[in-house]
Amino acid sequence: MTRWTGSIDREHRRVVLAAMVGTTIEWYDFFIYAICAGLVFATQFFTALGKDALILSFATIGISFFFRPIGAIVAGHLGDRLGRRAMLILTLLLMGISTVLIGLVPTTGSIGIAAPIILVVLRILQGLSAGGEWGGAALLAVEHAPADRRGLYGAFPQIGVPIGLLLANGVLALVTALTTPEQFLAWGWRIPFLLSVVLIVAGFMIRTRVAESPVFEEVRRTRARSSIPLVPLFRHHWRLVVVGALVFAANNAVGYMTTGGYVQSYAVKSLHLDRSTVLIAVMVSAVAWLVSTLAGGWLADRIGRLRVYRIGFVVQLLWMFPFFALVDTGNIALLHLALILFAVGLGFTYGPQAALYAEMYPTSVRYSGAAISYAIGAVLGGAFAPTIAEALQTSTGTVYAVGAYLAVVTVIGLVASYFVEDRPGQPLSATSDVRADDARTV
Repeated sequence: MTRWTGSIDREHRRVVLAAMVGTTIEWYDFFIYAICAGLVFATQFFTALGKDALILSFATIGISFFFRPIGAIVAGHLGDRLGRRAMLILTLLLMGISTVLIGLVPTTGSIGIAAPIILVVLRILQGLSAGGEWGGAALLAVEHAPADRRGLYGAFPQIGVPIGLLLANGVLALVTALTTPEQFLAWGWRIPFLLSVVLIVAGFMIRTRVAESPVFEEVRRTRARSSIPLVPLFRHHWRLVVVGALVFAANNAVGYMTTGGYVQSYAVKSLHLDRSTVLIAVMVSAVAWLVSTLAGGWLADRIGRLRVYRIGFVVQLLWMFPFFALVDTGNIALLHLALILFAVGLGFTYGPQAALYAEMYPTSVRYSGAAISYAIGAVLGGAFAPTIAEALQTSTGTVYAVGAYLAVVTVIGLVASYFVEDRPGQPLSATSDVRADDARTV
C-alpha cells in the first residue's frame, strides 16, 4: 500500500487543482460556443441560409473537431519532448484568447460574410487548444498519483468538463434572466465570452505554480525521450490509438447532446420551453455528471477501469430511449429527471478514462498516444453529433431516431472496450515500460 507524507499530499492537491481548474476553464470556453451555436449563432451569423441556418451553426461545432487531432499531435509531440506543464499553459492561453475574441466578432449584419468566416477561424483555434489540453491535464494528475489511486485522481481533470458545462450554462442562464430576448440576441450573449479573460488569469496563475510530472522528469534525466514520438506510436501502438478512440467516441457522442447544445436547442425551439429553465436543468445534470464521474474514477480503483466503462455503457444503452421519451413530454420536471439519469452513464464512461489511457501507453509516447486517441474519438463521436441529431430529428420528425443513432454508437464503444487490456497499477516510469504493443492489446 502506498503511503504519502503530508508534503506530498499538499503537492498533489496543487497538481489536481491545476489539472481540474485548467480543464474547467478550457471547457467553459468550449461549451459557451457550443451552447450559443444552438441559441444564437444561427440568427446572428448564418441568417442567409434560412431554414438550414441552425444545421450549419451546429456544423461549426464539428469543424473545430477536425483540428483537434492536429492540436493533439503538436501538443503530444511537445508534451513528450518538453513536458506536460508547458503544454497546459500554452493550450489554456490559446483557448482563452480565442474565446474572448469570439465575444468581440461583429455579426453578419455589420460586416457581412467576414463575420461567419472570423467566427469559424476562432472556433478552429479552440479546437486546436482542446485537442492538446486534455492529454496534458490527465497525465499530470495520473503521473503524480499513487498507483492505487490513479482512477480517482485521474477523475479530477475529467470533472472539469461537467464543471465547465455548469459554469457555461449558469452564466448564460444569468445573462438570459437579466436581459430581454432582444437584448440577449443583440449583445447579451457576448458577456460569457468576454468573462473568460478573468478565468484565463486565474488558470494561468495556478498552472505556472505546479511542478512537472515526476515521470517526465525521469524521462528527461534518463534521456528516454523519443525525437519524434509519433513514429514509434503509430509503428507499435496504432491498434491502441484506434481502440481508444472508439471507446471515447461512444461517450463523446452521447455527451454532446447536452455539451453540444442539441438538447437545449430542441427543448427551447421545438418544445417551446423557457430558455433559462432549460439551462438550469442542464446545470443540475452537470452536477449529477460531476458526481458520477468522481464515482466512476473511485470505483475504477476497486473493480478495474474497464468494468466501470462497461457498466456505464450498459446504463447509457438502457436509458437512451426513455431519456428521449421524457424530454419529448415538454415537462420540465421530467426533463430534470431525464438529464440526471442520463448523466450516470456518462460519468461511468468518463471517470476512468485518464487512468486507462495513461496505463495504455509507454512513457515516451504517452502524451501523444492519450491525446491523439482522445482527439480522434472526439472527431468520430462528438464532432457532428449535434448536427446529425438535428438532421435526424428534422428529417424523421421524431427524436427517437436520435436515440437509435446514439444506441448504435454506444454498442460500438462497448464492443471496443473488450479489445483493451485493463492494467490498473501498471508502473508508469520509463524504466518499467513494456515496449511490445501486443502486451498492451488483447
